[in-house]
Amino acid sequence: MNLKAISLGVVFASFMLSGCSSITILRTKEMRAIGDEIMVKNDSAYKALSAENDSLRVQLDSVKSQLDAAAVAQKRLQAEVTLLSKRMSEETVRRDTRQEEIIYRLDLLLGKSDKILAKKVVVSGGATSAVMESDADAAKMVEAETMFNAAHSDYHRGEYKLAYNGFKQVYELVKKGEMAEGALYWMSLCLMEANQQAKAKTLLTNLVDSNPQGLKACAGMFKLASIYGKECDLERQKHYLQKIISSNTCASTPELEQAALQLQAMLDFRSADGRTAEQVCREQMR
Repeated sequence: MNLKAISLGVVFASFMLSGCSSITILRTKEMRAIGDEIMVKNDSAYKALSAENDSLRVQLDSVKSQLDAAAVAQKRLQAEVTLLSKRMSEETVRRDTRQEEIIYRLDLLLGKSDKILAKKVVVSGGATSAVMESDADAAKMVEAETMFNAAHSDYHRGEYKLAYNGFKQVYELVKKGEMAEGALYWMSLCLMEANQQAKAKTLLTNLVDSNPQGLKACAGMFKLASIYGKECDLERQKHYLQKIISSNTCASTPELEQAALQLQAMLDFRSADGRTAEQVCREQMR
């Protein structure tokens, strides 16, 4: 009886062990299958993320290229704007100079007309008119005007040395009067263009001091104020601006308004750190 029970126990135990082993094998296979599935899913997710990352990298590179292109375009635009601004400034200077010359020529022609009318006399009870101006003087004026026009053309072509010599010949020919005054003024402009500020100041000072009521007195004082402003000699700049404003001769000239604006800007100047306008100007020159 005991042997039979023992045998049955052994058989039952063997059966149980065999069943457990089969279950373990099944569990192992299931876990392997699950692991393989997880690996496949992870691999797919990795590939998807990698592809998305590559796509984002391509987009980033595209955006960077667009930004670089925009930066280059902006630099080109800035260069073009700077060039255009410079051209406009040069054109404004040429236009203003040409306008000054036209006004000068008109004043000169009007002055000549007044002089010619003043020199006419009535002979024999008003029946005959005669002009007292000699043929030599008339020929000299024609020659001076021709030389003046040639020098003026040389100035606008940028031939400042040639223009200076031409205006100088005009001045030496006529010596005095409106054409001589105009020649001195344009000689000073030629010197300014040639960066000979000291000589230009001497000519302009002589022009203004010798004929403060002259045709070019106001323009000469404004040019002197401009030169002293660039040299940061603000006291002398202010001096000439005030002379323009206080002069009756300049009352109807464009220099009056420009002088008033510049003088007001100088009086209103206030630096954030308490420096004077002259100190700021000299620091900017360095």
